Amino acid sequence: MTFIGWIQIALFCTIIVALTPIVGGYMTRVFTGERTLLSPVLRPVERLLYRLGGVDETREQHWLTYTVAMLLFHVAGFVILYAILRLQDVLPFNPAAQGAVAPDLAFNTAISFITNTNWQNYGGESTLSYLTQMLGLTHQNFLSAATGIVLAVTLVRGFARTSAKTVGNFWVDMTRCTLYILLPVCIVFTLFLVWQGIPQTLGAYVDATTLEGGKQTIAIGPVASQVAIKMLGTNGGGFFNANAAHPFENPTALSNFVQMLSILVLGAALTNVFGRMVGNQKQGWAVLGAMGALFLAGVLFCYWAEAYGTNMLNALGITGGNMEGKEVRFGIVGSALFAVITTAASCGAVNAMHDSFTALGGMIPLINMQLGEIVIGGVGAGLYGMLLFVILTVFVAGLMVGRTPEYVGKKIEAREVKMAMLAILVLPLMILGWTAIAVAYPPAVASMANAGPHGFTEVLYAYSSQTGNNGSAFAGLSGNTFFYNLSGAVAMFVGRFWVIVPAMAIAGSLAQKKMVAASAGTFPTTGGLFVGLLVGVILIVGGLTFFPALALGPIVEHLAMQAGQLF
Repeated sequence: MTFIGWIQIALFCTIIVALTPIVGGYMTRVFTGERTLLSPVLRPVERLLYRLGGVDETREQHWLTYTVAMLLFHVAGFVILYAILRLQDVLPFNPAAQGAVAPDLAFNTAISFITNTNWQNYGGESTLSYLTQMLGLTHQNFLSAATGIVLAVTLVRGFARTSAKTVGNFWVDMTRCTLYILLPVCIVFTLFLVWQGIPQTLGAYVDATTLEGGKQTIAIGPVASQVAIKMLGTNGGGFFNANAAHPFENPTALSNFVQMLSILVLGAALTNVFGRMVGNQKQGWAVLGAMGALFLAGVLFCYWAEAYGTNMLNALGITGGNMEGKEVRFGIVGSALFAVITTAASCGAVNAMHDSFTALGGMIPLINMQLGEIVIGGVGAGLYGMLLFVILTVFVAGLMVGRTPEYVGKKIEAREVKMAMLAILVLPLMILGWTAIAVAYPPAVASMANAGPHGFTEVLYAYSSQTGNNGSAFAGLSGNTFFYNLSGAVAMFVGRFWVIVPAMAIAGSLAQKKMVAASAGTFPTTGGLFVGLLVGVILIVGGLTFFPALALGPIVEHLAMQAGQLF
């Protein structure tokens, strides 16, 4: 652990906190329909889109109608993406003559990208055409990210509104999010990435002659535009198989730092949107405070584990830390920080191989996903996931003081608590259920590259990542099999939509309620006590649910390493 490393971590956190109210203020204006700096240019485009789509922007929807519209929208997205993958061999913009994607892999990939998971059981440059990357994947990167954001805003409206039967208009929210937030930022971000050295071209792959006289084909393509939205939208689907470790996706230390900032900026800003919309920004800062506490704990622990290395390395006099699987241009701190950011933010991008982390260092990304991707989380998904834990926390606090729990002026009753618990329990059902099947099913076991606890961790990580809609891979697991493609698709679908529907039901229920004035018995939810209680509830629920599985994987692997046994 070095002074420069601590400076990088501190600088990153400072910039995120500074950007939170700025970006949050802009996003609030977008979703409340107020005028923004971009309105003179984009408002005519917005109106035109409504006219073409037959959308009445003044007409709002009931929570159930909003949810059905969202689900049908994603069904259509799945069909279109699946068709593109299956037919890419006869479609244009395919200079490398990539063949049609196999049915089970196309099914897994289509589910992956409509759920904002972006899990990849394939190598992008060796499997997909330019058209598939642009029209299929990049397109869904925008729409799945926008969906997460607008659903979070809808839940916030539930807390903010009084005696209302509607929660917004799905089509209006999606249009504004994409048009005013994601597209403008990605255009600027793409130009920055091109400046840093990332390709953005429709030209064919380049053949080069090596120093030994051999021939090497260098894959290029429309990379920068996909990298921009994969980071900003916490998607993570890489153009190349090596993802953000590839020099054409992440060429410099500066591009690495800016990409990390882009992963967290919208998720953090949404907490400020929450505070502004409920009329008390301290509420948003309290939620961000809980997220920040969990994030910092993870960063510090992971950085320490990787900087310490292993007993075996130290015994050999190699005391610089664990550099296996890491890019030298990023180093230990850049790799550890990136790993924690991407798994805290539901972004599947990786700039180092998590399979090569130490047992304890690799455990932190695993825990981040198992907590429900609520440590900042995916754009939107992190906020509504955290608000589910907030509901559970104020319920526990209400039991402590003997009062009906309240939060931001709304009584939290049995319906909200049941829906929150239903959403929270979806994660262990998929993660632990599929992991148990996979480690007992011989064809699935054959895909594991390692035996013992490390192999178990590979499988546990895969289902944690897919269920949490993260998409990062631990590596070491051959996932492109019928079993993993099908089971992973189910885990991704359930992990996304079986959490969304209860959250939307909560939004509709809260919107109909009247505001309740705070009294002497109201539990304060803006101070350190509430933040501590919220963090405690998250850790207790996560610990009781996943500690036995972690004990079988990274914990026992670390103890075995201490005894001199490696896997």
